[in-house]
Amino acid sequence: MLSLTEENYLKAVLHLTMESPEGTGTNDLANQLEVTPATANNMVKRLREKDFLHYEKYGKITLTDSGRKIAVGVLRKHRLWETFLHDKLDFSWDEVHEVAEQLEHIRSEKLIEKLEVFLDYPEYDPHGDPIPAADGSIPELTTTLLSDLSVGQICRVSAVKDTSPVFLQYLEQLRVGIDTRLVVLETIPFDGSLVLEIAGEKVNVSEKLAENLLVRPTVSPRKSG
Repeated sequence: MLSLTEENYLKAVLHLTMESPEGTGTNDLANQLEVTPATANNMVKRLREKDFLHYEKYGKITLTDSGRKIAVGVLRKHRLWETFLHDKLDFSWDEVHEVAEQLEHIRSEKLIEKLEVFLDYPEYDPHGDPIPAADGSIPELTTTLLSDLSVGQICRVSAVKDTSPVFLQYLEQLRVGIDTRLVVLETIPFDGSLVLEIAGEKVNVSEKLAENLLVRPTVSPRKSG
């Protein structure tokens, strides 16, 4: 049986390799888990010895089939618990992550199966991320970054890349959540910021915010001529 720490490492590798399928490095893994590179390196070696990770010195880290199965299972539980906390216990979307970090390590598969049924088989968590299916498959999001849109495009928010409480609370202040309608009114080349229409009001947002919102474009910019 794996420890909670070992499960957290496998889940972190899963997150990183979903963004970079070729693999991740020890430093990136250490940053993700807020540990030293030496600590991360020692755990990577241990998980490699248990056949949960592929890793050669100075090479990329990837999950083995058995490692991926465990990591996806932990991620599935995490996102189901986030959905339960948000939809049934009225936790805000900036509160659910920390609690789900604790609940994701519950071992009972029967509990998770019943939780999924109780929630009526949700497809996405409160942050818009897809919930892995029981067979380990993870639906792909067909989205683009808000920062990649052009003036005149209309979109709806699908998911957030940054799930930190401070970012989610800031989005709430802007009245931005999952499925919020946004219109790109202007782009500012100097600093990459955008002027958006949100709930009928003009709002300036930073490039950093735009790079952390995943959206579904609904209308293409009008072509002149």
